[in-house]
Amino acid sequence: MGYEIDFLPVGDSNGDAICMRYGTPQTGYTIQVVDGGFTDTAKTVIDHVETHYGKGVTINHMILSHADNDHAMGLIGILNHFEVGAIWMNRPWLYADQCIDAFHSNYTLDGLIKRMRELHPYLVEIENIANKRNIPIYEAFQGTNIGQFHVLAPSKQRYISLIPELDKTPQSYIEQVASKGIGTIIADVLKEAREWVKEQWGSETLADDLKTSASNETCLVQMGFFDDRRVVLTADVGPIGLIEAADYAQMHNILAPPRMFQVPHHGSRHNVSRTALNRWLGDPLPQGSANRGSAFCSVGKNKDDYPRRIVSNSFLRRGYPVHSTKGLAKRHSHDMPDRDGWSASDPAPFYEDVEG
Repeated sequence: MGYEIDFLPVGDSNGDAICMRYGTPQTGYTIQVVDGGFTDTAKTVIDHVETHYGKGVTINHMILSHADNDHAMGLIGILNHFEVGAIWMNRPWLYADQCIDAFHSNYTLDGLIKRMRELHPYLVEIENIANKRNIPIYEAFQGTNIGQFHVLAPSKQRYISLIPELDKTPQSYIEQVASKGIGTIIADVLKEAREWVKEQWGSETLADDLKTSASNETCLVQMGFFDDRRVVLTADVGPIGLIEAADYAQMHNILAPPRMFQVPHHGSRHNVSRTALNRWLGDPLPQGSANRGSAFCSVGKNKDDYPRRIVSNSFLRRGYPVHSTKGLAKRHSHDMPDRDGWSASDPAPFYEDVEG
């Protein structure tokens, strides 16, 4: 089965917008959109789909990896433009009854649902459009099949456990838990690295004990199956989610180095670990070895400090050179027609100076 996965530019800032098409000329093609970037990204996605997949096509599956603005907002414009077969997204207010005890009687159930919906207006808008057009919305948790893709993480239980720690959790609760020092997680607002350290091929300095935000850890980790080829989409997931996904894949005998792997969260060094990368990509290879696959990273046009060099080096050591968007669309494909005007992408080199 042929497939093409396109990582689209989302403007100056980091964000995700991924389009894909797979199938054969004989059986037809399935089209999926995973995340839609910011509001302005909708036009980029629409133009790309109509140019390369065809005008008047249906998006069979629209998938939201998690509820962050830089992944969700563009989906509204895309949804308004195309026929859509199904939407896959997790809405935290649907599980308010299962986590309300964490809010220490600050809310009634109806009050908590109302506040969660107020804090996620773009999810509510997607929901309203879908309801008006009779487009089904499905939850997406570990074990869900979406076309050729299988969701490996998060489990429904872990997603629900993260809801009280989300950035868009009602403010009064955030203030209460913060004062007690409970549930605080290192987020992307961490101080920029100011020092550089030396790395050699055989001396990896990537940490193995960092964490990312609760919102990032709610991200879908998806594995696509195309005959003997596997591709993995990670959105902004962190090390915990990557390990959870690897455990699930191993339990079902599908864990193997993929042909393509998405670098989580634009190449932040708080979203990967040596352990997680070894589980997914294999141990580091001797310098000069053949590649096992390729890695793709969604990076804003003006985000020259992403992906972090320490992350790019770690992928390269394991045989996955990193290709970043940085204002350009990047394509990973197999057994699909070539595109006029498209050329091979240059991956990041190995860096001797990395973030300390």
